[in-house]
Amino acid sequence: MATNNQRGYTAGRFALDLGGTFAGWVNTIEGGHATSDVVTEKLSADMIARKHICGVKYEEITVNCGTSMSKAFYTWIQASLDRKHQRLDGAVITADYDQKEVNRLNFFQALITEVGFPACDAASKDAAKMAVKFSADYTRFVTQKGGPVNAPQGKGEQKRWSPQNFRLKIDGLDNACARVVKVEALTVKQKVVEDPCGEHRDYQKLPASVEYPNLVVSFNEAFADDVYKWHEDFVITGNNGQDKEKGGTLEYLSPNLKDVLFTLTFSGLGIFKIGRGKADAHADGIQKLKAEMYCEQITFKEGSGAVFA
Repeated sequence: MATNNQRGYTAGRFALDLGGTFAGWVNTIEGGHATSDVVTEKLSADMIARKHICGVKYEEITVNCGTSMSKAFYTWIQASLDRKHQRLDGAVITADYDQKEVNRLNFFQALITEVGFPACDAASKDAAKMAVKFSADYTRFVTQKGGPVNAPQGKGEQKRWSPQNFRLKIDGLDNACARVVKVEALTVKQKVVEDPCGEHRDYQKLPASVEYPNLVVSFNEAFADDVYKWHEDFVITGNNGQDKEKGGTLEYLSPNLKDVLFTLTFSGLGIFKIGRGKADAHADGIQKLKAEMYCEQITFKEGSGAVFA
């Protein structure tokens, strides 16, 4: 009878390395491999459409993580949102059940292209996760078995991060913000362009514009008078100059509701839409008012409650 003493590694043990230093265990990692466009040629005399590939490019890498990433990881995000873009080398590592490295995908000169912050919902029971995408100039896949992942002692798991624990502040809306029901997920996108140059690569990625999402908030309507007044003044009356825009912060909190894990700071908030949910005279839940605001800039900073890998 044939036997195999090699035990398969468990899926889901993935780590991120930045600059040769452990940056944290992550929930999922996707992408990063080399690919190419397929070109279909005109029909030849034998009536066969010949095909060939054209150039090489590399997929974006997407990581989903909770808290307990390294300070370098959060600094990378902060710099990207501040438009002070950092190019980093690193690797995504697959480990077995003993946290020994099975293989890795090395990436070079990577730029963050998207940061997704989770929705905040007072009624949610799910775990919150941050999604970060980055685009490398090129990658290389390496099989390297046997070596342990160089993780600091006691940093084997991500800490649970609940979307229930948050605090929103918007200038002049203190009463409404104290009764926030939900803040929709926020995704900041960094566009990149490809410059066809470089000794070891076909294209170098260059940062272009940053796209900031709208801030969409659901308030308890019974306490939303200030939201209605701002909307009437800003939209209907037309007092919507820069001096009428507002600033604000969204703090993601630890389970004790005191320590701040991360803070998003909003600049240039302008309300442009409000609406109720479906009104039902027989419903038991509170009536919600959803407000949508454009945002000119969002910055990110880890708080005093952040736990670093």
